[in-house]
Amino acid sequence: MRVSVSMYSLASTIRKENWSIFDFVDYAKRISLDGVELLDFYWKEDDRQREIERVKQALKENDLVVSAYDVSNNFVKESREERAKEAGKVLEGIKTAKKLGTNIVRVFCGDLHGELTYEDGQSWIVEGLKQCAKKAEEEQVYLAIENHGLLAGKSEQVKEIMEKVNSPFVRSTFDTGNFLLVHEEPQQAFDRLKSDIVHVHFKDFRVKGAAEELKGFKSTEGVELIGTVPGDGQVDLASIVDGLKDVDYQGWLSIEYEGHDDAKESNEEAVRRLKKLLG
Repeated sequence: MRVSVSMYSLASTIRKENWSIFDFVDYAKRISLDGVELLDFYWKEDDRQREIERVKQALKENDLVVSAYDVSNNFVKESREERAKEAGKVLEGIKTAKKLGTNIVRVFCGDLHGELTYEDGQSWIVEGLKQCAKKAEEEQVYLAIENHGLLAGKSEQVKEIMEKVNSPFVRSTFDTGNFLLVHEEPQQAFDRLKSDIVHVHFKDFRVKGAAEELKGFKSTEGVELIGTVPGDGQVDLASIVDGLKDVDYQGWLSIEYEGHDDAKESNEEAVRRLKKLLG
């Protein structure tokens, strides 16, 4: 297993210090990573086309590779035209991933809005992923569904969607922390999805204290969770790592920190802890 950090883990630093992708690559080298996880929304379309070769050169010079390329799509749209636009984002993401040398595109299912439920949106999600899976199969690129947010956040929902899409290239980005937002034990979720995992987000949350003023993430039952350095929260990360070893997982473990402490220091500590768990 190799270790990377998602650029999103440095979101607060990126805002405060106006980091570019090149700044992130330099940071990744300093903390001895194997790779970096890049995201579509940190790149404007024109910049991406213009800078991609420069990014590849910077990665090469720093002995790094791209672990995954993340697309922030949402298939839960009521009009066919809107859903086609979201599929276009994923299809473009496949092209970018190929150029960057990764075979993982992290994808979302969609977000809840209005009175829509998972049951309402499921057919749209399956329709969109089926459309994109054809190109993914041609290019041998995995579309890795993240258990994200409150829609399709449960392992049984992710599993059901994968089964309905029925493509060997639609698999799981297993986010260790996000299951807590839908009140599912991460270890239970792992047991259900372990044969489908092609990408892992190494993340942790804790319950917000009664007197704390920090802004957290609301669960489906209204519990507010605060991002932490992995190991300081509720996820038994050692158990997950042991489980990955048991199934001979050879892919990436990508840290995704969503807390309020200094992002550079927190990610560096997370890398140290993860490498210790990996032995």
